[in-house]
Amino acid sequence: MDALQTEVASLRDLLATARKNSITSSKPPSSDIVKPKLAQNADGTTRSIGGQPGHPMHHREPFPAEQVTHFEEHTLDGCPCCGGPVHRNGHLARVVQQVDVTKPPLTIEQHTSPEYWCAQCRRGFKAPMPAHIEKGGLVGLELTALIAFMKGACHASFSTIWTFLRDVVGVTISRGALSTILGKVGAALEKPYAELLLLRPKEDALNVDETGHKDNGARWWTWCFRAELYTLYHVDAHRSAGVLMEVLGKEFKGVLGLPLSLLKMS
Repeated sequence: MDALQTEVASLRDLLATARKNSITSSKPPSSDIVKPKLAQNADGTTRSIGGQPGHPMHHREPFPAEQVTHFEEHTLDGCPCCGGPVHRNGHLARVVQQVDVTKPPLTIEQHTSPEYWCAQCRRGFKAPMPAHIEKGGLVGLELTALIAFMKGACHASFSTIWTFLRDVVGVTISRGALSTILGKVGAALEKPYAELLLLRPKEDALNVDETGHKDNGARWWTWCFRAELYTLYHVDAHRSAGVLMEVLGKEFKGVLGLPLSLLKMS
């Protein structure tokens, strides 16, 4: 009976995958073998693009006054139709809030550490730099965080980051320097990452999945562990259930949510 239920579940997954097209999923239109039919209404008419009749309208909440950086009121000196005098019509007004970006201001600090000569030791000494200057080097904390965000969260390439910094931020940083900066970010995240690793076996519930990819031709798998308050990724050369044993231990007592593919391996 269990084998039959497993087979039915597998067939349902295959059927759902086969039914996906460029309208019902993120697949490109070029992948459609047969041109899919547009969604239809109950009466058989083709559904129009956009919001449907009866759909509640959504309005963006205005920015609060403390966030507005510039207020300007446009007034009338006379009637635009007849030129006669006009007076304010109560509190009726049209308000348009427009948000825009300005070129990010660059702060460039120059830190100098003069050399001092000690006649007794017969050698030169330089005053120590502040810790954040010594560790950061060319790039400060905020710009480092921006570069890390673009690489990590936005999955931007080094060329894209280089172009963005040059054209938008107004600073040119070589790809080699970008790699060094990201290496510093990775080193800074090692401690909190290790702390989260220790939390995983103690979670009451975890959802786990993996996806394969290649790195310089070698096959790797990125494992995703989703807890209630955080998501942690683990890159491994193996896809077997042994990775779960290694990461969570054999005494994991929580609820484990796994895809069908992993259930088959376990």
